[in-house]
Amino acid sequence: MKVLKFGGTSVGSAHTINQVISILEKKSDNEKVICVVSAVGGITDKLLNAGRLAQSKNKDYKEAFLAIQRSHLKLIDTLIPKKNKEVVKYVEDTLKELKDLLDGLFLINELSPKTTDKLLSFGELLSSYIITETMKSRSIYAERKNAQELIVTDSNFTKANVIFKDTNENIKTYFKSANQDITIVPGFVSRSQLGEITTLGRGGSDFTAAIIAAALKVIQLEIWTDVSGMFTANPKLVKHAYPIKQLSYQEAMELSHFGAKVLYPPTVQPALDLNIPIQIKNTLKPEETGTTISSEIELLTKSPVKGITNINNIALLTLQGSGMVGIPGFSKRLFETLAQEKINIIFITQASSEHSICFGIDNSDADKAKVAIDTAFENEISLHKIDPILIEDGLSIIALIGDNMKNFQGISGKMFSTLGKNNINIRAIAQGASERNISAVINNNDVKKALNVLHERFFEVKTKQLNVFIVGIGNVGEKLIDQITQQHNFLKKKLKIDVRIAGMANSRKMIFNEDGINLNDWASQFHYAEKSSLQGFFNKVVDLNLRNSIFVDITADEGVSKWYDNYLKQSIAVVACNKIACSGTYDNYKKLQDLSLSYNTAFLYETNVGAGLPIINTLNNLVASGDKVTSIQAILSGSLNFVFNNFSDRTNFHDTVKRAQFEGYTEPDPRIDLSGIDVARKILILARENGGVMEIEDIDNKSFLTEANLNSKTVDDFYKTLKADEAHFQKLYASAKTKNCQLKYVAEYKNGKAKVGLREIPEGHPFYNLEGKDNIVMFYTERYPEQPLIVKGAGAGADVTASGLFADIIKIGNK
Repeated sequence: MKVLKFGGTSVGSAHTINQVISILEKKSDNEKVICVVSAVGGITDKLLNAGRLAQSKNKDYKEAFLAIQRSHLKLIDTLIPKKNKEVVKYVEDTLKELKDLLDGLFLINELSPKTTDKLLSFGELLSSYIITETMKSRSIYAERKNAQELIVTDSNFTKANVIFKDTNENIKTYFKSANQDITIVPGFVSRSQLGEITTLGRGGSDFTAAIIAAALKVIQLEIWTDVSGMFTANPKLVKHAYPIKQLSYQEAMELSHFGAKVLYPPTVQPALDLNIPIQIKNTLKPEETGTTISSEIELLTKSPVKGITNINNIALLTLQGSGMVGIPGFSKRLFETLAQEKINIIFITQASSEHSICFGIDNSDADKAKVAIDTAFENEISLHKIDPILIEDGLSIIALIGDNMKNFQGISGKMFSTLGKNNINIRAIAQGASERNISAVINNNDVKKALNVLHERFFEVKTKQLNVFIVGIGNVGEKLIDQITQQHNFLKKKLKIDVRIAGMANSRKMIFNEDGINLNDWASQFHYAEKSSLQGFFNKVVDLNLRNSIFVDITADEGVSKWYDNYLKQSIAVVACNKIACSGTYDNYKKLQDLSLSYNTAFLYETNVGAGLPIINTLNNLVASGDKVTSIQAILSGSLNFVFNNFSDRTNFHDTVKRAQFEGYTEPDPRIDLSGIDVARKILILARENGGVMEIEDIDNKSFLTEANLNSKTVDDFYKTLKADEAHFQKLYASAKTKNCQLKYVAEYKNGKAKVGLREIPEGHPFYNLEGKDNIVMFYTERYPEQPLIVKGAGAGADVTASGLFADIIKIGNK
């Protein structure tokens, strides 16, 4: 089976479509062919233009639509001159849907990403249908398969992320039973898991072809376009440029990034993963060899440089000032500011003096970048530590590309001397350690000369590692280590995350290994470990200076929580199930939040409330999306829920609490759970996450324990008082049973106030049937005023708590 992709220029006219059909007929002589097609040449831009005109209340969108309609109907008349009524009707019906969509945009004056995807999908759907019906009219055994029925994505509209597991299964299942010689598939389009129309973004048709090729593990993927492969330079500017016969995947991606428009870089990845060669061919000159992209590298070539490419219309921006020298964080803040403005950085260079940072972006983003950067560094500028951003526009980037350049000395010297000899001024230079790319910024006006002199000179004579440091190796810590061990290979393969534990500590000893601790034998290493201390652990983490470091607190120790600010200031992420930091003073809670933002370092504590349940994350998403939480009602103690679900007139309270502690559902000191302080801390954290400024003393905690229980000095004394006061607990149970109620320890936050206490829950209430150690949280919001948003599930236990910590670690890895 073969997979071929034809771009917009290849299906841009009746003539080129006939050429495509001719190629497909020949290719299908001996085996089945899958053909991925783009929209008719220029149609995608016309669709987007029509949408923008409609959005802006410009009635010219109607004429833009008519132009789109004429293009497709003219193709049908030329390609299928006879018996085309059904085809015309189908296309006209489809175009009517497009017209209705444009009319709607005109009325609502809005073009959302979701609607944009629906709008742009018409191009590929129409072209694929017309080509299929043309082939059928000529008795060619062809069928169309809508890619929206094959490719499953998330809902990231305009550039959806592919859900490969579902997608690959769909592709394999369909083509396993497909009998037609030729299958036409529209590129670019897809459908989300929720059934919404999505698209794969720029280069989406190439990506579609690569996805299908990878799923079916074909021998080769063919990309057909209007040129005979990837050239040594832009043939429109360099007369003597010629097609490159062979490229490595890396070389192809570099050339594509730096201006070669034949191939879009993400297309390479699925083929690269499975080592599937890609061949670039010319639709109008199918007999020409083209370019083959594979893992095979040609070492014995006439020139170590494979291609010279360029990007035009670049602006060069410079951030400089004496206040930058020796001060960490400037680069980080600079690039974060650009990222927030969705400004793509094409080129970066910095002098070793740290006095300036120079970077290149598209000219069209220059003014926006200046405003954003000057605002971000307003304080430093006002103190004259740095200068306002400098902009130079009218520039271009030229780059030499080649895997084999590193094996040849003097490439940079030849490049710059050649440019210098031809009076081409170089504004900035960048070269990676791999030596696969040497880039220089020059004036736009010098591009053609530069490309030609360099072509004459040379041709004519990407896994993220996370380093985790754990304090607290008890039940939860051991479970977390087990989960990291179990999932290590999966995360590395599927998420491209390599999670390593580089340090561990319990209350007595601590161990470290900058290459990662052997998790198959970690416990024995504590026998020879150094004495543990919080200061010593922190110093060691900082001294190791490992990338993507994460400090994980799996204790209930106040002393450990006091170190969070030190880690954050070192740009070391903090993950904690310890509730003390977030439920301590509001000033400390706010300080940690501010440090996390200031240093752009994660501070995650999902397990503070509900163990592995996504309670805090759900609340944060509600607030971030603009919803207003009016009240929270919750059962937040898996320990107390377990106790009251197992306590009755046939058991005694003392034994029930003992069982809960033995099974790991309570803290080592069960008084923390039964006194209600643990629940109070949790509702306090939720109140603060919702914007409330509260202290623990502000929470009304109505304890169900006796004075003797509350005044017990030790855990043993506490258990003795539970036995002595059994009648008190049986009275509570009897009262609830008489009313056909269940005893539940409930937390509530409303109107800026919070309270916790034991309540008799009547039958029919959502809390009534909450079983075992489960938690439940009901969020009443402006969007959920009557039927609340509910999060429910196991809220205690080592396994689920560890999984919550693990999820926070993975979240940092995916950032």
